[in-house]
Amino acid sequence: MPEIKWKPIKHSSIPLHQQISTYIKKKIMTGEWTIGTKIPSQRSLASLFQVNRSTIVFALEELVADGLIESKVGSGTRVINNTWSLLTSTPPPDWINYVKAGIHKPNISLIQEINKAEADLNIIRLGTGELSPNLLPMGKMREILHIDHEQLLSLGYMESRGSLSLRKTISTHLKSKGIEASPESILIVSGGLQALQLISIGLLKRGSTILHETPSYLNSVHVFQSAGMNLLGISLDGDGINCDSIGRMKRQHNAALLYTIPNFHNPTGILMSKSRRVELLKVCQKESIPIIEDDVYGDLWLDNPPPNPLKASDTQGNVLYIGSVSKTLSPGLRIGWVVGPEPVIERLADIKMQTDYGSSSISQYAVDKWLSSDMYKDFLKVIKVELRFRRDFTIQVLKKYFNEIATWIEPKGGFYIWLKIQSGVSTGKLFDLALREGILLNPGSVYEKNNNQHLRISYAYASIEQLEKGLITLSQLIKKSSIN
Repeated sequence: MPEIKWKPIKHSSIPLHQQISTYIKKKIMTGEWTIGTKIPSQRSLASLFQVNRSTIVFALEELVADGLIESKVGSGTRVINNTWSLLTSTPPPDWINYVKAGIHKPNISLIQEINKAEADLNIIRLGTGELSPNLLPMGKMREILHIDHEQLLSLGYMESRGSLSLRKTISTHLKSKGIEASPESILIVSGGLQALQLISIGLLKRGSTILHETPSYLNSVHVFQSAGMNLLGISLDGDGINCDSIGRMKRQHNAALLYTIPNFHNPTGILMSKSRRVELLKVCQKESIPIIEDDVYGDLWLDNPPPNPLKASDTQGNVLYIGSVSKTLSPGLRIGWVVGPEPVIERLADIKMQTDYGSSSISQYAVDKWLSSDMYKDFLKVIKVELRFRRDFTIQVLKKYFNEIATWIEPKGGFYIWLKIQSGVSTGKLFDLALREGILLNPGSVYEKNNNQHLRISYAYASIEQLEKGLITLSQLIKKSSIN
């Protein structure tokens, strides 16, 4: 569905329906809405333009009379012509078919709807997996970007692995986690998602099978699926991924690698125990299954430091370790890193240079300054106090309003509470009901195809007032839906 931000002018001398038909006609005539583009429903347009539905009907009737759009029962209203196609003997390109033929799979419609709703500043975002803008270190970031003449800053392209200074800094930073990694074994990437994209196209064959925890963040992005990979889930318990079936599944499906989030798992919040980490590494080494360890939440522990990453005990180069500052310092910096054997890093660096010619030099400079000083540690102390308060507050609200309708486990870090609705109400239905009330949810089906019982609740983004209001309203919707 086309994205629409424009609104008609209510007090204009030009009738509303004429303003709307002119707007849509311009979109069609300039080629922004090509032939085949589906027009939003009358009800949706009335809501978007904040007018009566009859006004929309008049506007669309004008466009139908001009031969620009056509309505069919069951398939909606689509663009069928523009003035150029009427004047030329050859039809314009059918961009809709091009869009459908693209290699990269589209996001599931629910995620597309979530992404669009997140642009609404008035909505309460109960599932968003990032820090609130109010918690981000804007003041310190301004200081860092105030560069004096003695500081070295490059505005050109970096070397293929990324800034050497930043890689040295990350090498030192990783030692605090028990990971020994030279700068040569580190690749700077534009966030953790790009790391997964590079791995999918740089190391794996089409048709490969990826093992992962279920539910999983991987199901919410199509990075492996678009590269022709198959995803196969393995169940979780309170200690993390169950290892008993890994060997069998590897042999049956010729699995290429295993993806895991040991620290404060997305979406469940589970922290993998130390003993389970030892078991997982042992099984994967025995079965010759490489591991992708996604540790973007590892610095956000709230009670006690987590066990060392899998990579810290990896002496065979079996683990590709992903880190990032997107969940701590800023999602907008778009800086992460991959740690692995040098031949792998060299291969991924080559692919990265072919795709974007390196991550932002200014962002790399900023992250280097943060990690090489005490500012990062000091900021983490502050942000973890805030997140701990938010988590505890959210748990209190859940205990007061959700005790009889849901269950949950208190997370030890990260952003998420995996809320299981007990009432039998589908979380897909709740998503629609909540959105009408100005509340945005992340249903379990985003992370596990047929999961209609869970919601991923984030205490990191919405304000305290929004968390309370949103959760109370959500509890009322659940109880009301259960009665009906």
